[in-house]
Amino acid sequence: MTRIAVVGAGVAGLGVAYALRDAAPVTLFERRERVGGRAATREQADCVYDTGANYVKSDDERVSRVVRELSDGLVDVEEPVWTFDADETISEGRDENTEKWTYRNGIGTLGQRLLDASDATVRTNTRIVGSQKDKSDGWYVEDDSGNEHGPYDELVLTPPAPLTASLLEFAAWGDDETRRELREHVGHVPYRTILSVVLHYPFEIDRPYYALVNTDKEHEIGWLARESCKPGHVPDGESLLVVQMAPDWSAEHYDWEDSEIVAAAADHVADLLSDHSLSAPDWFDVIRWRDALPDSGADTDVLRRAAEVNLHFAGDWVAGDGRVHRALGSGLDVGERIRNKNRRG
Repeated sequence: MTRIAVVGAGVAGLGVAYALRDAAPVTLFERRERVGGRAATREQADCVYDTGANYVKSDDERVSRVVRELSDGLVDVEEPVWTFDADETISEGRDENTEKWTYRNGIGTLGQRLLDASDATVRTNTRIVGSQKDKSDGWYVEDDSGNEHGPYDELVLTPPAPLTASLLEFAAWGDDETRRELREHVGHVPYRTILSVVLHYPFEIDRPYYALVNTDKEHEIGWLARESCKPGHVPDGESLLVVQMAPDWSAEHYDWEDSEIVAAAADHVADLLSDHSLSAPDWFDVIRWRDALPDSGADTDVLRRAAEVNLHFAGDWVAGDGRVHRALGSGLDVGERIRNKNRRG
């Protein structure tokens, strides 16, 4: 039976495993202690909040079908997304007719549901640093403790492009020129750094929208969302804002102390919403995403050359769009290709 190794248990890697359920044994290697990647949720003071991806959209019918299959606890964010510009002029309209899903216990539930449904083996707290292909056995991967895992018939790499490029640098397969071309191509996929700042208030913030997105890329804030619009996330009479700072601002302030980041971000929020009581949250959280979102995608024709040695790639950077449904769709694509190849074989 074909054995599959997937490096990275974010939504893309979990999509690979889900597509291969009941078809082949899959082992996922995840450097963190949890699965799901940027589909991440935290809890504090009876609040549940999504710290990376804020929801799953429904404009990909295949992804929508998977999410509906994993629908226990699924909730829809009914309020619309509005826009604002550098002058802090707020305007109606964006994704108003598109379903926006999360879970009552947070979007992190999606990753766990995908894992449970796939019945894959997952090795968390395992950082893969190298790989090699043996002509007779197949693929082996090595973790940062020097342990070798394998052999596997197919290898799928799903970390963000900069991390995948690093893995390719220490890979041993095929000819040097092909490996170098692939590594350089993946390494040139540009990524944005994002600071997610969570601000809690002991009072309600009543607005006619769920979230605001900056459309001209000229503001310190890129995205601001009212977590209270998600059923079960915030107790009545309270408010929690998830504020994703703009990439340039995030990169410039990335190494600041949490309290300094929060003070600056909260002032920007107070100005944007014209409410200076918002400059003093009663508690906060800061989440750093060094490689948060790709600015473009890789050339899939270049990536698919590696399929000749049973090496595959999945992720939002492969799809060219830093969204959960694109990452999941990319993983499903790879899993289905491997599944179909095995059927033909």
